[in-house]
Amino acid sequence: MENLQKLQKIIDGAKRIVFFGGAGVSTESGIPDFRSQDGLYNQKYAYPPEQILSHTFFCYHTEEFYSFYRDKMLYLDAEPNAAHLKLAEWEKQGKLTAVVTQNIDGLHQKAGSKNVLELHGSVWRNYCTRCGKFYPVESVARSEGVPRCDCGGIIKPDVVLYEEGLNGDILENSVKHISQADVLIIGGTSLNVYPAAGLVDYFRGEHLVVINKGQPAKSTEGALYIDGSIGKIFSQLN
Repeated sequence: MENLQKLQKIIDGAKRIVFFGGAGVSTESGIPDFRSQDGLYNQKYAYPPEQILSHTFFCYHTEEFYSFYRDKMLYLDAEPNAAHLKLAEWEKQGKLTAVVTQNIDGLHQKAGSKNVLELHGSVWRNYCTRCGKFYPVESVARSEGVPRCDCGGIIKPDVVLYEEGLNGDILENSVKHISQADVLIIGGTSLNVYPAAGLVDYFRGEHLVVINKGQPAKSTEGALYIDGSIGKIFSQLN
């Protein structure tokens, strides 16, 4: 495959790779994405998933939020796939400086990556909305109804819901790494979600690579584009 050989050549010559990934990175680990044919947004619920995963819904329909969240957002037994493992390997070699991810599943860390910038938070961290005490994910997964803190406050996952802003420090750090990279690999994302998708505009390096099933929504003119599943493609790289 000609494009695969081109990608390998880019990787071999790279000094500062940044990887920007979305839900498609984790589908090969058994975690469904959002917008594909079998994704969460194409399944039927009493409310649309976009509404359930909003700040307003969490505040006013907290029990229904948690019913959906436990059922559809927690995949605690999922294991990293070839994409996660390859990225961790490149970081260990000193080739990759950061993983910027829209995912909340913690699989990059599970694979061994250290510098992971989680734009949308993580299911593994949870905190009391009243006193701020942190709780492990098991406190949510094993609870029934609305999980509550010892102080009586509601425990909330440390994930960014619709209507909530991204963490400013993580955004700033992501911009810094992307703007300093010589190679930016965009993988498993349709670049539909803003402001995350806008981070791509800060890339000033030599090689932009897009690996995704289908063309992304955002224009990536001049990029090396490979249509396919990222785990399968990364498993063929050195």
